Amino acid sequence: MNLSTQVFTLDNAARIRLTQCLHQGNYRLRTVPHASLAAEGRECQITLYHSGKLVVQGQGAAAWVEFTLEPEVLGQARLGYEKLLHPERISAHMGIDESGKGDFFGPLVIAAAYVDPPLADAFTKLKVRDSKMITSDRVSEKMAADLRQLLGRRFSIVTIGPRAYNRLYAGFKNVNRLLAWGHARAIENLLAAIPDCPRALADQFGPKHRIESALKARGLTIKLEQRHKAESDPAVAAASVLARAAFLQGLRNLGQQAGLDLPKGAAAQVQVAAEKFVLLHGPPALGRVAKLHFKTTDHILADLGLNRSALQADPAAPENET
Repeated sequence: MNLSTQVFTLDNAARIRLTQCLHQGNYRLRTVPHASLAAEGRECQITLYHSGKLVVQGQGAAAWVEFTLEPEVLGQARLGYEKLLHPERISAHMGIDESGKGDFFGPLVIAAAYVDPPLADAFTKLKVRDSKMITSDRVSEKMAADLRQLLGRRFSIVTIGPRAYNRLYAGFKNVNRLLAWGHARAIENLLAAIPDCPRALADQFGPKHRIESALKARGLTIKLEQRHKAESDPAVAAASVLARAAFLQGLRNLGQQAGLDLPKGAAAQVQVAAEKFVLLHGPPALGRVAKLHFKTTDHILADLGLNRSALQADPAAPENET
């Protein structure tokens, strides 16, 4: 079976849904002869011809069909290749993923989620997929709520608020070391609920030994695996959804406390919001809502005629953020 090329025939309703999906998501649109729509996704080429034939090609074709085309366009699962070709994906293990690493405002959230064959089937019914493939925050949060109910005690979430994040970063001096610490803590929490979980899978964000060292420091032993684009694994996908929803909630809470809308990401609108925050609450308070090692901090302070010396201790902020 050639999984690098998938061919489908779409009716008019499915063509409309596909068009919306490709225009709203992170795709690069292309021009292809005899095609009404064509785009480049993550390791795959997506081409819809005038006849209604859809061709998906590339190394990432099967993953895109399973996690995007089926749930968002076709509304059904047709492939299910993992049981036949990748049985390890549904065998008992936990997946770990994070959200908020690239966002100036808000917490860093690391989540761990457990999967076994029955849970894998339930994940398929819930259409669980990498949170980066879900364009709607509302959908992410609803899916996370469903996952929490389904998993019960079989997940863990570690939320590191901005003030705690800044304190930890000052000690680690490195985001990947901080991430390894958070991954180890999430694994530790889930192992308390499922002590016989045989292995843990995480995305490849840095040297494997960093997480292993953090686990060893806690007296924990579990087979640890890392690989690029691990979000295609159902446990890691579930963890990514849980982490994203917790990040969004944390960001909202901080915005409500600040009396401002705190945007996601680290783009221009984030700098505008940050300058408003500093003018409203003062420079020392910025560490309550933002990750201060970002270069965005220097740009904000420079625009206001300040430097990092203005970011003095903020005694008004609470300590219990982790």
